[in-house]
Formats: sequence, structure tokens, C-alpha cells
Amino acid sequence: MTIRYDGKVAIVTGAGQGLGRCHAIELAKRGAKVVVNDLGSSKDGTGGSSDAAHAVVAEIEAAGGEAIANGANVAKEEEVKAMVAQAMDQWGRIDILVNNAGILRDKSFSKGSMEDFRLVVDVHLMGTVYCTKAVWDIMKEQEYGRIVVTTSSSGLYGNFGQTNYGAAKMGVVGLMNTLVQEGAKYNIRVNALAPTAGTRMTEGLMPEKAFELLTPETVTPAVLYLVSEDAPTHTILAAGAGSFAVARIVESDGLWLSPEEQTPEGIAAHWDAIAASDGERALKAGFEQTGKMIGKAAEGLGIKLD
Repeated sequence: MTIRYDGKVAIVTGAGQGLGRCHAIELAKRGAKVVVNDLGSSKDGTGGSSDAAHAVVAEIEAAGGEAIANGANVAKEEEVKAMVAQAMDQWGRIDILVNNAGILRDKSFSKGSMEDFRLVVDVHLMGTVYCTKAVWDIMKEQEYGRIVVTTSSSGLYGNFGQTNYGAAKMGVVGLMNTLVQEGAKYNIRVNALAPTAGTRMTEGLMPEKAFELLTPETVTPAVLYLVSEDAPTHTILAAGAGSFAVARIVESDGLWLSPEEQTPEGIAAHWDAIAASDGERALKAGFEQTGKMIGKAAEGLGIKLD
């Protein structure tokens, strides 16, 4: 069955070029009305022009789709609220939010400034928070919403020179984890995209032949799936060069230690068993960890929990 978005309204941030542009165009091709948001800044977040967003809108309209341009800075809450109001005035609903806007200020932790760190977190993490907050109650009232946050392998696994970016990109995963729980009964599904693409943010960081494989077009299908009617929720979907994988945060089964062994020395002595991968699993909510720990303690102490 073909996945379409007829009658749906989507907001895509950072949609003037690269991944965001591709996401917006493909959503429109499949019937969505699209808010093409782009501040028009350079990759470090400086400057600004609405030309890129308007060019994408023109491209969508030339293909028979519907779109409007918006130049909000996602790191400014009032501008984000105005963007959402524009979409509601134009189309009366918002079904899909793709949080894609981002900047880079790469430097090693010792050389990077706190100003740059704060700016990157403001755009990637707080920008995602502001956009999601602005559409959340609308989606709750509709009892329908599909939200994608954009994480990164830099956040999930680390990347030299990107403490600011990595911290922000892991932050959006934490945001997703709880939004999934709060949005479930309202049919709001929230997922994370971990893209690898050859865009202006990655240009010059890899051999040209590898760069050419990493087109935005090989990543966008992941977004299209994550915002579809039958999308999963609470999923980190990695995508790049036509390959797709699911990333999971797992916890080892762990080991209960007797009161006498509940010391740093006891942990050291049993480290291999504590860290063993046998039985590790992805937990669905924070309380599952609490329940597991209490269960192991009760078993070890031979007490029954009512």
C-alpha cells in the first residue's frame, strides 16, 4: 500500500536545503500541505535569508503541491509560536512535525566556548522543544500527531569535536522517550531519525565517493515512514546511503549483591557479571528499571513483595 498524507499538514524545520528540503518536497509529493521553515543561515547559524525556503515552496507548487514559507528561528519561542499560528490560519490543523533545523560549531571541548555550546543546544534541543510544545496541544485535541526529532550518531556514540552537538542530539532522545508516554493516549507517535547524509554540514569530512552515496534522498524514506499513519513510536531509526537500522539503548540484566558486597570493591569483583550482555534489553520506561532492581533485591533477600 502506498503511504500518503492527503489532508495532512506538515511542518519541516530547516527545510531550505539538504535533508529538510528533501523531506518537505517528498511529503508534498505524497499529498501533505507543507510549512517550509528555514531561517536561511549558514551552517554555523550566522546570517539569514528567506530565499531558500521560498525556492522550495516554488518547487513544491510547480509540481502541483501546496506549501508556505516561514523564516522563524526555531531557537526563539515567539517566532515558533507565530509559525504554528500561520499554519493554523492557513490550513486549520497540524498533523506532522519534522524537527530538522540545526547548526554546527565544532571544536574540541577544551577549545570550544560556552557561548557556542549554548547556541548549539538552543537550536537543536530547545528548538525541538519549542516546535514540539507549540504543536502539542493541537495534536492532542485532534487526537493525531506524528513527530520526528533528529538525533545523530554523534549523540548516540560520540564524535570528536562535537560535545555541544552530541549533547543536544542525545537530549532530543530523552525528550522523545517521555513524549512517547505522554502522547500515547492521544495517538501522538514520536520517533527519532539518526541520519547520515552528504549535506553542507558534512561536506569535506569524508572522501568524495563516499559523500556522493550519502544523498538526502536515501534518508528521507525513513522520515516518510516515521510520520505515516501506521508509524511505530519510540524508535530511533538510523538511515544513510539507502541502509536503515534501529538503534536501541539497552541495559544489562545486572546482578544483585548481598549487603556485605554492596561496596565499590564488590562491584569490581563482580563487574563481568554486572556488565554481561546476556539478557540485556531495551526498557520502555524509567520505572521498568526501578521494578527490575527491586525484584532482584527481593529475590536476593528472600522477601515477597505484595
